[in-house]
Amino acid sequence: MLEFKHKNTFFLFNFKQPKAQQVCFFQSTFWKKQARILGSARGRGVTWFLQTEDMFGVNATLKHYYRGGVWGKINRDCYRFSTLSTTRSFAEFSLLKQLHEAGLAVPKPLGACVEKVAFGFYRADLLTEKIEQAQDLTVYLQQAMLTEQDWHKVGQLIRQLHSMQVCHTDLNAHNILVQQRQNERKFWLIDFDKCAHQLGERWKRENLNRLHRSFMKEVARMNIQFRQSDWQALLGGYQA
Repeated sequence: MLEFKHKNTFFLFNFKQPKAQQVCFFQSTFWKKQARILGSARGRGVTWFLQTEDMFGVNATLKHYYRGGVWGKINRDCYRFSTLSTTRSFAEFSLLKQLHEAGLAVPKPLGACVEKVAFGFYRADLLTEKIEQAQDLTVYLQQAMLTEQDWHKVGQLIRQLHSMQVCHTDLNAHNILVQQRQNERKFWLIDFDKCAHQLGERWKRENLNRLHRSFMKEVARMNIQFRQSDWQALLGGYQA
């Protein structure tokens, strides 16, 4: 890993050697000038998809951290600084690195950035691997059904995460990606902001219950194809 400070900004990269213009890697304007924008997605802010395979070995996703809820309307993207390791981007980078190196299907972290601003606050950005030919599971389920074996795979993936005592605090149907690979589908977990290791067992059931509620919500809201037998197949994979 490569960690350094430039002016009031801290950088963390999953590289062994420095790269040219690396302090610009968290600026969308830099990638636009390089004509490397592949696309974008909108949520609280804009997530950028970047053509970086020749630079990083994979294409990349660049996200800026934004606040949600009522507080986010007042303070859009500044967080109180405590320690560097607990900042949103450095914490997510470190957790993703551990999970990725353990073989879980999560995006490879590429870099993290923390910019200290006035009055003890900071802004943060994260670069991760772009999962190619993948889509939000809810989008897929609007058009097609998963097989029992597919749901089994989803359950196994979640069990892998829980076996490492990692709680995905926002485990919902949108944070599972389905990737079509020739004649099979692979599933990925994304968005590990505010996720962490957690002791005990009770939270694991609560985690699963949250996911089930998410699927049921999207049956009504997005008309996704999801049946109770699908959930049982997922649990079968989880318990296998």
